[in-house]
Amino acid sequence: MSTSETDTTGTEAAAPEATDENTNRRQPFPRGFLDTISEGWADRAEVTVSPRAQAPFAAARRERLSAAFPGRRLVIPAGSPKQRSNDTDYPFRAHSAFAHLTGWGSDAVPDSVLVFDPTPSGHDVTLFVRDRADRTTPEFYADASVGEFWIGPRPALAAVAADLGIVTAHLDEVELRADDLVLEDDADLTRAVSELRLTKDAYEVEQLRAAVAATGRGFDDIVADLPRIIATPRGERAVEGVFHLRARTDGNGEGYDTIAASGPHACYLHWTRNDGPVVPGDLILIDAGVEVDSLYTADITRTLPVSGRFTDIQRRVYETVREAADTAFAAARPGVTFRSIHEAAMGVIAHRVAEWGLLPVTAEEALEADRGGQHRRYMVHGTSHHLGIDVHDCAQARREMYYDGVLEPGMVFTIEPGLYFQIDDLTVPEEYRGIGVRIEDDILMTETGPVNLSADIPRTADEVEAWIARLAS
Repeated sequence: MSTSETDTTGTEAAAPEATDENTNRRQPFPRGFLDTISEGWADRAEVTVSPRAQAPFAAARRERLSAAFPGRRLVIPAGSPKQRSNDTDYPFRAHSAFAHLTGWGSDAVPDSVLVFDPTPSGHDVTLFVRDRADRTTPEFYADASVGEFWIGPRPALAAVAADLGIVTAHLDEVELRADDLVLEDDADLTRAVSELRLTKDAYEVEQLRAAVAATGRGFDDIVADLPRIIATPRGERAVEGVFHLRARTDGNGEGYDTIAASGPHACYLHWTRNDGPVVPGDLILIDAGVEVDSLYTADITRTLPVSGRFTDIQRRVYETVREAADTAFAAARPGVTFRSIHEAAMGVIAHRVAEWGLLPVTAEEALEADRGGQHRRYMVHGTSHHLGIDVHDCAQARREMYYDGVLEPGMVFTIEPGLYFQIDDLTVPEEYRGIGVRIEDDILMTETGPVNLSADIPRTADEVEAWIARLAS
């Protein structure tokens, strides 16, 4: 931290106790400071606030949740800051269900609580928020976690109410009861708020389009900076940094830890260490997504030849993965099961690796439900997941609503097949080892079929080579 908190206790003057537990670092406030700190400030005009664009959509979501739990009191906490080390916290991000139901995004106030109080006709909803610690309160200067001297001004309760279209009350007034259904503690409520997000409304689709567009700009930034990235000893980390700049400039940040996996690292599905070099002749797999201020995130993967051109083997693997992605996209339509997308992609993967002589059985045998799966050695993950305010959205939904569920208009999901031949895998010829490829796009299901929201980001091997030639030069 650039400053050291000042003690509010001591022999010179007494004042409210600060929340900082590191009492050995605190210094006492002199009497002169305490006598004058509340004086000499210009009046701060209250800003007139209009409901944000998301407010009516969030209200409709609350109505749907209310109808699912008649007569029950529901409690949806935003969550609290999480400690990073000692007295520093990670950047606060509200619980996804809280953000979805309130419309609050990156500007949500920590520790807020949304409460549904049952009525004969539904629920009265109140958002309990910590009131401003402005200069009229001792916390203004004494509490480094909430005081506006430290963290800047926050909106007043009335402004929050006008902004979100929700009745607000001071956080001190919230009461929890023994029979409350509390998010994360009650399985039914946790499941319900997750399933509420399976289909997206018009505002959510707009935000996801914006997140995809920002992510595309981030990938352009990476490609344009490839010469410097190659020259950097930890080039993977340079990739991460370039994308982070775009994510923070155009949005709230990354929706998840960026995977910048070059060479053999591309075969590790969740490689986030990002500490290796980016070497010409290798492929680099980049899985990244910008989270916009509403907290909706993209989730895109592209695999690039670092030198600008695929080798014959790299191109064979890459185009097979693209074939699997295109086949899955063609299979996606309203009314089919979510799992059928995966089955379509895996059919391509199994047949191609069998043709290359990598399987001990035929492709048909590998695709048998009970005794097959030999091809899964080279693609162990699923092909799709729902996407939205979480990168793996709706994760608490029931299996019959998710994996075994039916695709409906308004659903947004990924298609992301891959092939991964680890550097020490003796079941594949040496020329395949260390090659990892994934292509991931974000798909919106409409009444007439799927729309690839990320189609403008180059996908084919030829398009990728032309992309690098255009930007990296």
